[in-house]
Amino acid sequence: MHVHILGICGTFMGGIAALAKAAGHRVTGSDANVYPPMSTQLKSLGIDIHEGHDRDQLDIGPDCVVIGNALSRGVDVVEAVLDSDMPYLSGPQWLADNVLRGQHVIAVAGTHGKTTTSSLLAWILEDAGLEPGFLIGGVPANFGVTARFGGGKVFVVEADEYDTAFFDKRAKFVHYRPKTVVLNNLEYDHADIYDDVDAILWQFHQLMRTVPGKGRVLYNETDANLKTLLGQGCWTRSETFGSVEKAAWSGEFLDATERRLKITSPRGNEATTRWTMGGRHNLENAVAAVSAASAAGVRFDKAVDALSRFKGVKRRMERTATINDIAIFDDFAHHPTAIRRTLAGFRRRYPEGRILVAMEPRSNTMRLGVHNDTLADALAEADGVWVYRDDAMAKDFDKALAPLGERCKGFSDYDLLVSDLSTAVTHGDSVIFMSNGAFGGARQTLTALLQRTRS
Repeated sequence: MHVHILGICGTFMGGIAALAKAAGHRVTGSDANVYPPMSTQLKSLGIDIHEGHDRDQLDIGPDCVVIGNALSRGVDVVEAVLDSDMPYLSGPQWLADNVLRGQHVIAVAGTHGKTTTSSLLAWILEDAGLEPGFLIGGVPANFGVTARFGGGKVFVVEADEYDTAFFDKRAKFVHYRPKTVVLNNLEYDHADIYDDVDAILWQFHQLMRTVPGKGRVLYNETDANLKTLLGQGCWTRSETFGSVEKAAWSGEFLDATERRLKITSPRGNEATTRWTMGGRHNLENAVAAVSAASAAGVRFDKAVDALSRFKGVKRRMERTATINDIAIFDDFAHHPTAIRRTLAGFRRRYPEGRILVAMEPRSNTMRLGVHNDTLADALAEADGVWVYRDDAMAKDFDKALAPLGERCKGFSDYDLLVSDLSTAVTHGDSVIFMSNGAFGGARQTLTALLQRTRS
């Protein structure tokens, strides 16, 4: 079958393309912006990519078109698909029909930590010899790819609550029909499509309705919204996890720098290990992954031991360079809760030295000003903050950062931001770039500049 994918360079749709190729289909696709790394990854798989959304691309005569949720009515190629009566479906529906059927699907959902938890889980399953398939919204360093068809009967999917497609406004995750669900947390997000947290709870409730009674629901013990969710209806065995003692699956750090951890199972069994990560949020992610692996049949002590060989996730506090004792990190955090927890964990692990943050508020929720009241507090651990902001930011954004005082500077030009940051950074500093986008190449620019002037 010839599958043509619209919006192919997005992380999710690029993963769909890789899975379709692995399943033996001919795969082509298009996107408005074709650039590395996804374009490079797809071309390495032999997938031809057309740049643009013109209708002429359909002249190749695909058997079906898979349409990403970034495309809407009025786009030329979308209108051409509808006019032609050509078969079309969404990415989540294609995944459900062609990959997930017959698998033990483990869906990892929640506002924060989905990518890291999914990556940890996929690695634990791999380390146990289960050869899992996966589709993750990031690149686990142990695998080097965002998606894999897998050779076993377990599939890990990062389950996003964003809408499915222009013709299907349900959350993506309702398509997956998981046997095991991990619920990391639930906060208000995606303000461009959800009016309030109740609207998001409604979508999560639809997910809960799809989990079989013989399955498993694993949820964060300390999250009040998740408890509200389960109160709306749960027909499946549920267990809690977290970094608190009362959780059924609990974890704790055994040293101040968070390099050693202990996890306790519901039966009271304990296992310890060392790892390269840090932060209480990542501890919770690890406990969630261990509990989900147990639901798939992995022995508890083996699951915990696998954490010591986990190499992390690209763009999740990834150290990309060290220049004259100046460490540069790339991080995806774009929500105040994620920013706060990431910086707090970093401070505990590296108590010496300054933390300098360069932030690009790029998510629709952030740009609409929804998180203005909590943003300054989330950045409190930073010794200096350089913020890129454009004219589309909410009008009160600068006011929201005012409590940071002289520690915070705003820029509407990437090069000016980098230039100013380069004059402030010094020996022993850690510079963390926080964005869910490319940040105009600012991290790479600063790295090159420091290599020329500080090496």
